[in-house]
Amino acid sequence: MKAAIIGGGVIGGGWAARFLLNGWDVRIFDPDPQAQRKIGEVLDNARRSLPGLSDVPLPEEGRLSYHDTIKEAVQGADWIQESVPERLDVKHKVFAALQAACDPRAVIGSSTSGFKPSELQQGAVRPEQILVTHPFNPVYLLPLVELVGSAATSLDVIARACQILRELGMFPLHVKREIEAHIADRLLEVVWREALWLVKDGIATTEEIDNAIRYGFGIRWAQMGLFETYRIAGGEAGMKHFMAQFGPTLQLPWCKLTDVPEFTEDLVDLIAGQSDAQSGAHSIRELERIRDANLVGMMRALKQQNWGAGALLHAHDAQLRAGTVLEKRVADLPDPGQPILTLSRAVPLDWTDYNGHMTESRYLDAFTSATDRFMELLGCDADYIAAGGSYFTVETHICHLDEAKAGAHITVRTQLLLGEGKKLHLFHSMYEGDRLLATGEHFLLHVDLETRRPSAPGLQVAMALDRIARAQAALPRPKGAGRAIGDPR
Repeated sequence: MKAAIIGGGVIGGGWAARFLLNGWDVRIFDPDPQAQRKIGEVLDNARRSLPGLSDVPLPEEGRLSYHDTIKEAVQGADWIQESVPERLDVKHKVFAALQAACDPRAVIGSSTSGFKPSELQQGAVRPEQILVTHPFNPVYLLPLVELVGSAATSLDVIARACQILRELGMFPLHVKREIEAHIADRLLEVVWREALWLVKDGIATTEEIDNAIRYGFGIRWAQMGLFETYRIAGGEAGMKHFMAQFGPTLQLPWCKLTDVPEFTEDLVDLIAGQSDAQSGAHSIRELERIRDANLVGMMRALKQQNWGAGALLHAHDAQLRAGTVLEKRVADLPDPGQPILTLSRAVPLDWTDYNGHMTESRYLDAFTSATDRFMELLGCDADYIAAGGSYFTVETHICHLDEAKAGAHITVRTQLLLGEGKKLHLFHSMYEGDRLLATGEHFLLHVDLETRRPSAPGLQVAMALDRIARAQAALPRPKGAGRAIGDPR
């Protein structure tokens, strides 16, 4: 699949990263002589953060190319994303050039934050091909895309656009009726207007306003939105009680609403100065990295609860996993006589510590996942465990040999040292490419979950263990196996 990105600013670069890291070939047109440098920096940040949202590997990165003309850029493109400045005349010229050169079946999406699709389609030779696909920065992390069509937009284009966005791990919010600024920006505009008045009237500084959001309702909104948050505020009586209790306050003059202060030089200087004092110690790229790390941490925390954006990440992982060939049983392994691939994933940002590399506990986390995968291959899966059998870890020894940093793609290969009776002795080796990062030696006992005592495994598990044990019998004992702490062997 190919995507053409027209305009490589902050939003265009984010779109490029989202497509590229999900396996699409990306073709970029931007006349800015600094475009490659700017987009390259955005891609560096995306490569560091986006893979960490998934617990399965992303597809192989697509091919990136830059082109001197729109005509070259859109050749063979299945999706074309316009992210040029918010001037309707400029956008009309771009759409005319796009439609003169692109496949009539391609989706043409606009990143516009304010224009209606009917305004974008004016004068277009194929208006049904054009729709609004308004993302949020950073596009490579935040999943929301406001997808807006007009009466002229093809339903087939809308359906294909929704499908593609979901395949990219995004959430297409189909806005059924077109309106200026769509949904999200209209809500943001109300908060923005009131914030301007709070600063102008000397009630709060820019930092105090940001603190009110980041430490309060912003976190609630991140996982439940507005109405669901208010529903809970109503207690057991629910939304009706909330509205009865707080509805009358809407008649009170608590805020300025759409009464906007004049953008005088004094107001602009006041806000810019306060913002510099608040955030000027960090470069934009540093702020982006701080933002990305926070977003990944929050979204992965939501993933643990399978809630909000975290539920979407689970669905995307399931989609990625479905496209990956994973052997279900030992009999399906291509070569059980070699150490078995039991883990393949990226190191997420929240797995790193103050030294900038993977923290000690996460090595165990990774090796635990590898053990779980090995158990699954044996037939000790969810159904087997539900029936009353499992393996408990008795002893673990990890050797930390090299660093793994955020974004690194790590793999674990597992060798069976002993698999007979109740005993299971595994040796995991973790790599980044060919570089050995760590080893984990684990001794487990099969347990009857009803008695919580060691027991013999079921016949199918025992047979699978025997097959691997015989296949790997000729393998040399791995270096470090049986090593005690401080032992230089």
